[in-house]
Amino acid sequence: MNVDARDDASADALLDRSVATIVECVHAGDCAPTDLVRAALHRIRTRGAGPDGLNAVLSVDEEGALHEAQRLESTPRDHAQRLAAMPVLIKDNIATHRLPTSCGSRILEGYVSPYEATAVRRLRDAGAIVIGKTNMDEFAMGSSTENSAFGPTRNPLDPTRVPGGSSGGSAAAVAAGVTPIALGSETGGSVRQPAAFCGIVGVKPTYGRVSRFGLVAYGSSLDHIGVFGTRVDDAARVLEVIAGVDPHDATSINHAVPSYGTDADASLAGVVIGKPVEYFPESLDPRIRALCERSLEHLRARGAEIRDVSLPHTALAIPVYYIVAPAEASSNLARYDGVRFGTRVDGDGLRAMYEATRSTGFGAEVIRRILLGTYVLSAGYYDAYYRRAQTVRALIAQDFTTVFASGVHALFTPTTPTTAFALGAVSDPYEMYLSDIFTVTANLAGVPAMSQPIGRLDGLPVGGQLMAAHFDEATMLRIAAVLEHALGVEAHR
Repeated sequence: MNVDARDDASADALLDRSVATIVECVHAGDCAPTDLVRAALHRIRTRGAGPDGLNAVLSVDEEGALHEAQRLESTPRDHAQRLAAMPVLIKDNIATHRLPTSCGSRILEGYVSPYEATAVRRLRDAGAIVIGKTNMDEFAMGSSTENSAFGPTRNPLDPTRVPGGSSGGSAAAVAAGVTPIALGSETGGSVRQPAAFCGIVGVKPTYGRVSRFGLVAYGSSLDHIGVFGTRVDDAARVLEVIAGVDPHDATSINHAVPSYGTDADASLAGVVIGKPVEYFPESLDPRIRALCERSLEHLRARGAEIRDVSLPHTALAIPVYYIVAPAEASSNLARYDGVRFGTRVDGDGLRAMYEATRSTGFGAEVIRRILLGTYVLSAGYYDAYYRRAQTVRALIAQDFTTVFASGVHALFTPTTPTTAFALGAVSDPYEMYLSDIFTVTANLAGVPAMSQPIGRLDGLPVGGQLMAAHFDEATMLRIAAVLEHALGVEAHR
């Protein structure tokens, strides 16, 4: 990784400021895009994001990033560019030019896409500069980023612990201060859970709000592109840029994208926040419960009404998710057969080549989910498993519809049942799946959801989760900004 060691002190310090501050500085001509890019590239090395440290960044486009920065410097400043010269990192399952899109898998090692994801193109159109791709659980299947074919990512707050997954590389890089923002993806919580583990903000929009064109498919009815940021307003600004209908994605929705501008001093008078009883079981760590209660008290003090609500089918979310997601994965990953693209391992005949390619190219967790998904879709088991899971999924979605129709504007819950666990500590796949117990419902229902830091336990971050009605990201982000301001330093201690 040939990263220029030169570092402009003012540009380096600027990377720790808000997105709004950085963009304002660039538009005013007070900081050079090349200095910002060099500072971010330097941080990849000095903050251990490379393979010898946190292993958060898999590939870097130094030449392309500096070329784009120089181009921005040589053209008149375009104040319409809402992310001018902003260095960003992209999860390795989101297609980019120049950089590989490996999905953390040997089967796609070195693969460079001939097109870019719509979300990436919209970032570039807004002036952002892509500097690299981040590590992830292979094909987004995991909750710890230990399943990457290129080694695990480490949590920057405690390198003996996981950063969460599957977007652990993006979360770790933002938490380490490499870039202020990064893109990730989620199928069952893979933005919110690592955001919670790393003590940053992670936002998953409504299904269809952000185009999935260029996102390598895992579970097509569950996949979302999401945003990581160090602050609520940072994530909100990026989400506003990448949101909107896309003719390349038939599942994107033509729904107006409002301003996601946040007002941390706004009153929450008239806002009703639901506290789902199912997300606060007796088994929940009492210290996490206490931090959630503290956050709710802050929201109440800002004028919000806190109301106990019920989402009665929540207990069925994990079994439903781990039927629907593997079923869709078994179909989506059938294309990796050694014929069309990616790794090819020859065998004695076509069938042997398929078997050798997929057995060599896929890791254990991916193989496990493909087998499970193929089983639940097979003759004789489709109705018993997949069709029944889809029926229950509809009931889970209806729970949310009913609660929001009752006058509740948002829901508040813990993001995860624990703080970040030690690398290698969770070997039982089912125990690992339970890391997503509070997050998978939002994917099954397609509602927007986010995590933000609300405190720490033994020095490790705890995340609080907000969920809102379909396409009401604005309300969710407004509440989050008020809570962030109210908590202040309490969110990080």
